[in-house]
Amino acid sequence: MNQVSRRQLLKTLGAMGLMAGAPAVFANNLGRKRLGVALVGLGYYSRDLLAPALQMTKHCYLAGIVTGSPEKIPQWQKNYRIADYNVYNYDNMHQLANNPDIDVVYVVTPTGTHKKFTEIAANAGKHVWCEKPMAMNEQECQDMIDVCKKNKVQLTIGYRMQHEPNTQRIMQFAKQKPYGDIKTIIAEAGYNGTGASYSWRADPALGGGAMYDMGVYPLNAARYTAGEEPIAVTATMNSTTEVYKNVDETTRFELEFASGARAVCATSYAQSMNQLRAECAKGWYELKPFQSYSGVKGSTSDGIILTAAPENQQARQMDNDALAIINNSRVLVPGEEGMKDIVIVEAIFKAAKEAKRIVL
Repeated sequence: MNQVSRRQLLKTLGAMGLMAGAPAVFANNLGRKRLGVALVGLGYYSRDLLAPALQMTKHCYLAGIVTGSPEKIPQWQKNYRIADYNVYNYDNMHQLANNPDIDVVYVVTPTGTHKKFTEIAANAGKHVWCEKPMAMNEQECQDMIDVCKKNKVQLTIGYRMQHEPNTQRIMQFAKQKPYGDIKTIIAEAGYNGTGASYSWRADPALGGGAMYDMGVYPLNAARYTAGEEPIAVTATMNSTTEVYKNVDETTRFELEFASGARAVCATSYAQSMNQLRAECAKGWYELKPFQSYSGVKGSTSDGIILTAAPENQQARQMDNDALAIINNSRVLVPGEEGMKDIVIVEAIFKAAKEAKRIVL
């Protein structure tokens, strides 16, 4: 479009009372290659990790925010030059349907709210990226999948580790079996968080507790390291502090696989742990740490060193997911993958409560 045409467009928009949004409308609808992302929830993960990562991405950018904390808005607008018309709260979030700047809504709120915000975003015609764990139960997961299919938008779950190069190498080992059959998998993820009250992390209705918060790391890792789905689970849960009296402070669980492999897993708010190891018939391999925001690295029994990737994990994840939308291709971690974990999470809670082996 030549300059005269652009002036005519802006003049027309001005006459319609849309001059304030005209530059963004023009820029975002003519030959655009980058997708506009709105972050829902402006807590630590959005503030310190996703927003900075969106300054590094090639195929998407931070276009808007949705928050229930109005006091946070001025600083976000100052830091990232977010226009007033791209700022929403939880009550008017449905109005995203009228905003061409926003292509993707990234839900970064507590697990207990994922279904609600996914449905609002999908019904507004926006693609959805949802943080893990996907939802509170299998039915919520299915509802999220269904609403996205109904509105013909993509649903992706934020399993950043599945985008990480060393982790992808581990996933290849599951198929290629370079060290023979897998016998035992050890997967552990946790941190010492007993010294403070972490609001939603101590609230079972919002998805608090170690299993929902951190437990999907070892659970998902056990599944992709085994390269198969578990057939049974046993588990124990306990809490030793007042802060986490209503949720699990530590959960330990074992998964059985049809191949005969088993996964010994743990997650905790009371202990730092961060390792993934596969013991095989002809050797072993491990990542330690395996789920940190940077520095994921490992080794194998025959001396191969898996070095840490220098790139930003969140930027890599979001660019991959953006390309899936741009190219209308299969997403790396669809909603169906997130739901598989939640089905097992529910079984883990049942196994712990009933103190028995649960067949999946």
